[in-house]
Amino acid sequence: MATAAGPWDSTGQRTAERDRVVAQERTGGADHDGGIGAAGAPRPAPSAGAVLTALGGTATRGGGTEADPADGAALADVLDPLLKDPALGAHRAASVVDLTTGERLYGLGGDAPLVPASTTKIATAVAALSALGPDHRLTTRTALEADTGELVLVGGGDPTLTAREDARGLASLRTLAEKTAAALKKRDVRKVTLSYDTTLYAGEELHPIGVNENLAPVTALMADEARTDDSTSGPAPRVADPADAAARAFAGFLGQHGVTASAPGPSKATGRADTLATVSSPPLSALVERMLTTSDNDLAEALARHTAVAGGRTADFEGGSAAVGERLKRLGLPVSGARFHDGSGLDRTDLVTADLLTALLAEAADPARPQLRAVLTGLPVAGFTGTLAGRYTDGAAGLVRAKTGTLTGVNTLAGTATTPDGHVLAFAFLANDTTDPWTAQSTLDKAATSLTS
Repeated sequence: MATAAGPWDSTGQRTAERDRVVAQERTGGADHDGGIGAAGAPRPAPSAGAVLTALGGTATRGGGTEADPADGAALADVLDPLLKDPALGAHRAASVVDLTTGERLYGLGGDAPLVPASTTKIATAVAALSALGPDHRLTTRTALEADTGELVLVGGGDPTLTAREDARGLASLRTLAEKTAAALKKRDVRKVTLSYDTTLYAGEELHPIGVNENLAPVTALMADEARTDDSTSGPAPRVADPADAAARAFAGFLGQHGVTASAPGPSKATGRADTLATVSSPPLSALVERMLTTSDNDLAEALARHTAVAGGRTADFEGGSAAVGERLKRLGLPVSGARFHDGSGLDRTDLVTADLLTALLAEAADPARPQLRAVLTGLPVAGFTGTLAGRYTDGAAGLVRAKTGTLTGVNTLAGTATTPDGHVLAFAFLANDTTDPWTAQSTLDKAATSLTS
């Protein structure tokens, strides 16, 4: 778990947290003698011991080990009053598991299926990594039909493909155009009929929630998640036809390199077409981390479809959902009562249990499953990153890593928490039919914070 939560420095402190503390000129981490810092700022994150024992015992702050698991009775004394808060609505569930021992320490309706919202992405992440492996990359390519001279831009299902000048490590549509133009010129081709191929995916492109700024139409070809602004995460206006927009941008980039392209239209590359150039995404492990940290809905739906392709299913909403469930069942996880209808959790008919969420986190923490580690490292860090950057500013900053979930009437939280004696706990809290989202969120944050004290 120490490795999974890293990177760590020699004192046992996460380097990202150390760097942020230094940047803010506040004490924290390995230095426990300083003050708290400015009002409202995150409290310093305590350092772990210099040596963290793996599964044979749990490191204490003095560097020794503590073999006894966390106290379940004490947890109940703390969690029961919090989870009875009326702000959590009529239906709530919870599960807490010690990842060192595998022991379930707390449960409240843990086997009751509830709407999970974006904590669904934990299931999507585990399924995709299990099906494809952490090193898998999503490839966009160009292919030339030898008999007709048609140039086909073939979508590889990579929503992070970017048309921006600074690709920042992502697959670049500009680079693909440059490489394609060079290959065409070698063939003495300066003018092409351009088309685009989105047939990797099938079925409806529009999510059941309809047109929504939280998600673009789901297609195998898009650039920058079809955003019409400069944002890289969160809600944003999207183009109505992402594939056409990406192909038109590509045509413009070809023109910059001396190749004239026609207005693009849909087509399908044949098996006889010659691949001219390719660009590939970062590895799947990095995509999973991005999906979880920023709650990226576009990536979540893409990874569900790629899981479907890997499982021989149709790459549509139904096929992706079925493939996720099948992968989790194959791993021996408690999927009874779970229902997946998308990869992102935007569909309100999704159902997941608290027990399944903690089992997913335990699976990712299993030393025998290193391919799943990105599920843990991608979880937002309380007070520091992603959807938790602005939360836990007066409590468990740095000690809780968790995926958030929010829909109207739904508040959920699932992740890991580090206890004072060094135990790492997996937790899942789900609340449905909430009427005050901010109070419900605050209550769940308090529940997670209580695990660290």
